[in-house]
Amino acid sequence: MSMFGQVHVSDNKYRLKGDFHHLTPNMPIRNADDGWALMGVTNPRDMTYIHSYGAEAVFFESLGQGKLMASRCDNKKCESKGSIYMPFRIFCPDCLVKNTVIDLTDVARKTARVHTFMVCERSGAFSLLDKPIKFINIEFDGVVTILMSYLSMGEPEIGMSVVPIFKTQDPTYTILDLSWVPSGTDEKKLPEGFSF
Repeated sequence: MSMFGQVHVSDNKYRLKGDFHHLTPNMPIRNADDGWALMGVTNPRDMTYIHSYGAEAVFFESLGQGKLMASRCDNKKCESKGSIYMPFRIFCPDCLVKNTVIDLTDVARKTARVHTFMVCERSGAFSLLDKPIKFINIEFDGVVTILMSYLSMGEPEIGMSVVPIFKTQDPTYTILDLSWVPSGTDEKKLPEGFSF
């Protein structure tokens, strides 16, 4: 049995199994300049957060399968009928009717390009991405929104053609399962666990 807690859903309720909170002993904080006098203690705690994806689950699960899902408003009465949203939106922001889930993978492979970018030399705690992080905003033909993601290889340029790569080996079921590389990148050079 895993030392960490596990969750599944049964009868439309979360079912928790295992230990979700791990206490670590406090450690003294001492002043090296004052004879190692006690100044305080560390207070480490390990907590498990449960994030519910709801209707967005199809987006995150599809990333691990090498697919990029988007959503489209199909409400005939909506001024925005036919609008495609990436990042994925459950409801149309104009008419509030539930959107239709569509596969945008081929469109992304053929038309994705860098709209703008930012290179981050430092990041906050718990960032799993190697630094510098090359954040890119991506636009697609026929899509009314812009997706923020990150470039795994190469140097970003505005207008640069990029293709999606997916963490299909041991996916995390988070947005980190999606990244981008310049068009024409050799599959043998992709980061470990990623594929086209």
